[in-house]
Amino acid sequence: MSNVASLSSVDSLSKVRSQLPQLANAEGRVADWILQHPDKVIHLSMAQIADECAVSDTTVLRFCRSAGFRGFMDLKLSIARDLAKPTQTIHDAITEDDDVATIVRKVFMANMQALTDTLEVMDTRALAQAVDLLAGAKFILIIGVGTSAPIVQDMYNKLFRLGLSCRAQTDSYLQLMEVALVGPGDVVVGISQSGASNDPVLTMEEARRNGASTVVITGNAQSPITKHADVTLLSVSNETRAEVIASRIAQITIIDALYVALSLQNVEQTIRNERRIWDAILPKTI
Repeated sequence: MSNVASLSSVDSLSKVRSQLPQLANAEGRVADWILQHPDKVIHLSMAQIADECAVSDTTVLRFCRSAGFRGFMDLKLSIARDLAKPTQTIHDAITEDDDVATIVRKVFMANMQALTDTLEVMDTRALAQAVDLLAGAKFILIIGVGTSAPIVQDMYNKLFRLGLSCRAQTDSYLQLMEVALVGPGDVVVGISQSGASNDPVLTMEEARRNGASTVVITGNAQSPITKHADVTLLSVSNETRAEVIASRIAQITIIDALYVALSLQNVEQTIRNERRIWDAILPKTI
């Protein structure tokens, strides 16, 4: 069974954002409105929020439960507690009227928010389990397609420095061909923000069928790809805006954490590998 972080202790808005990808359209409208107006939620009734979102009262209640709250009052109390904390975030969408300074501020805030929310939902036990699997793997195959491809390559660039036997594959056909050859003792890492892209899902399913251990990095804890994961590492970004970059930064930071944890398992070997790499490339920089 996949090891996914429990959201019970996560702040309310991070919890809402983490559930956005799998919410139905009507429930998604409720989530968007709440993320944009958290200070209003605590002063309005369920019927008033339903009216603001042009949905039924039942939809608001269904959203509350889908997002992990016991009901509407639980949502209101959770948001009220969070608003009392000193932290403050900005959820502004970028518009074509924004000047460069405003765009820079909003992009930085979006990236910072993605990191904060990802840290909130991070299950450190799951991350430790992923570290153990990677450290003990005979071979590691890292897969992903589309916008996940640069993240796949980034993870490969980090892991091979540790002396781990690994390969990155971003071609959907070659992924299936390569995963057909993995087996017990191997680890396949699947990276997919939506978790719903068909090719990575099929690849991870085949990896499981062949006896390999599987680690998934995704922005959707309930997505199809997690059904084939031994360990799921969840990233969070507000996908109601153009924040593919923010989700990438959150996932790269998860990979950074894996890399640092792995490197500390054998510091001497890590230092030795880095020296050998620098000795090899230094003549090319002179």
